[in-house]
Amino acid sequence: MGLIWSLIVGAIIGAIAGAITNRGAAMGWIANIVAGLIGAWIGQGLLGTWGPSLAGMALIPSIIGAIIFVLIVSLVVGRTSKK
Repeated sequence: MGLIWSLIVGAIIGAIAGAITNRGAAMGWIANIVAGLIGAWIGQGLLGTWGPSLAGMALIPSIIGAIIFVLIVSLVVGRTSKK
């Protein structure tokens, strides 16, 4: 049951990051889950585990990490698609 909650929270975090960066329309649910989970890992690694937590993920650092991840991926994908 914990894995399902992690996927759901990861999807929500990824969707929030996509909405904040205005790049969420192009992302599907799988990409939202990946962005949320990787963003949680990045955010908690850089900022720690402060703030409210859900499904083992500190929400504020996770959202910040997901925003960073979405911006980096969109820059990389944008550069490779222009070539």
